[in-house]
Amino acid sequence: MSSEGAAAKRQRSNKDVPYNLIYWPGIPGRGEFIRLTLEEAGAEYVDTAQVEGGVDEVMAYVKGEKPDDKTNPPIFAPPILKHGDLVISQTPNILLYLGPRLGLVPGVEDDPDALYKVNELALTALDGLSNEPHDCHHPIASELYYEDQKEEAKRKVEHYVKTRLPKFLGYFERVLNSKASGEGPYLYAGKLSYADLVLFQCLDGLKFMFPKAMAKLNKEGKHSKLFELYDAVGQRPKIKEYLGGPRRQKYSSGLYRYYEEFDIEG
Repeated sequence: MSSEGAAAKRQRSNKDVPYNLIYWPGIPGRGEFIRLTLEEAGAEYVDTAQVEGGVDEVMAYVKGEKPDDKTNPPIFAPPILKHGDLVISQTPNILLYLGPRLGLVPGVEDDPDALYKVNELALTALDGLSNEPHDCHHPIASELYYEDQKEEAKRKVEHYVKTRLPKFLGYFERVLNSKASGEGPYLYAGKLSYADLVLFQCLDGLKFMFPKAMAKLNKEGKHSKLFELYDAVGQRPKIKEYLGGPRRQKYSSGLYRYYEEFDIEG
């Protein structure tokens, strides 16, 4: 087979099948960033969280019972994306793969460096508005229950809400006020990208986790463009339909959690 034929075969195996999201059922979690990307693009995908017995596939990867092959390294943890022969993990890595394929990054022909700029924004949101909130309820170790680290969590929350949360929201407000943001409510070049979907989900989770603090920050008016982005993404037709439908899972004991002792204004 010629190199052109082999390339075409690989392309068909990856593009002409549905995406398969492998993630825990019962929580939005980190898988939600990927779901929103797939939903906005209208992509065909299978979600183990919506399949009876889907958790068995998740556990098979976690336990290392899904053998790696010559091209895919073993998986450490979900979320996992399987697409044709490709199996990858890590939320930002999956988004980096999906973004260009689903038209959620400006095209290379128009903006050859756009992917790296969009990915920078997504990574920053995931760092400060997703990973750090997770550490609020697990400040010592992920393996310990929240109840085993409540005192440390209280200190972590107070610092995060008073210092880190405003810092990251302020950064994204600065991004939205920059020339690179372009016209309209989105982060880069005046067009929706997967970074906007990541930021939307972060803000939505934070509104659930810290309702008083987020309401106060919104009321202060210092982050008006940021909350305009949140509203704009939430009103996009496919996202709005998804948010109001049965596939959108409710927050519970996952990445974003509500504890009454966390609900401070800052």
